[in-house]
Amino acid sequence: MTQLEGAAMRRTSFEPMGCPVAGTLELVGEWWSLLIMRDALDGFSRFDEFERNLGIAPTMLTRRLRTLVDAGLLDRRQYSAAPPRYEYVATAKGRDLGPVIVALYAWGRKHVDAGEPSVVMIDQDTDEEILPVMVDRNSGRPLADLNTAFLAGAGADEDMRERLDPGLRAARRQRSRIT
Repeated sequence: MTQLEGAAMRRTSFEPMGCPVAGTLELVGEWWSLLIMRDALDGFSRFDEFERNLGIAPTMLTRRLRTLVDAGLLDRRQYSAAPPRYEYVATAKGRDLGPVIVALYAWGRKHVDAGEPSVVMIDQDTDEEILPVMVDRNSGRPLADLNTAFLAGAGADEDMRERLDPGLRAARRQRSRIT
């Protein structure tokens, strides 16, 4: 590996940011990870299935699967002893990523897919197409209809509290309207 290739492969860790979005990206922010999880949640579990579905190089697939197992999103289970072969099954933590993938699907259907969709989501009990939206659990209202903001939580450090301070946010919003 050349020095340039090594530099291109390194990336900044998002872990110190202390934000749930950044923490999620630390685990699944590499695009192959989300596509592997999409397939795992759709019932694919074997190395050759992931490789065929995604057109991913075996070395990259091996690295991504190891990372997803280490992160607790997939379980690695042996299904053949000779030769040793493994399947990868979503854990409860991995299944909890499902709504995130569905949200990406819904956004892509709205903003990326031109013309007739190549993939649709259905209710397997009725075979009817589902058009997913995220809703607030308390009110049932779609998040897109709400005026939402992030606030610093109890575990936030001083930098996070300052960044998410409602008064400073209002001043930034006002400043952006003027310019």
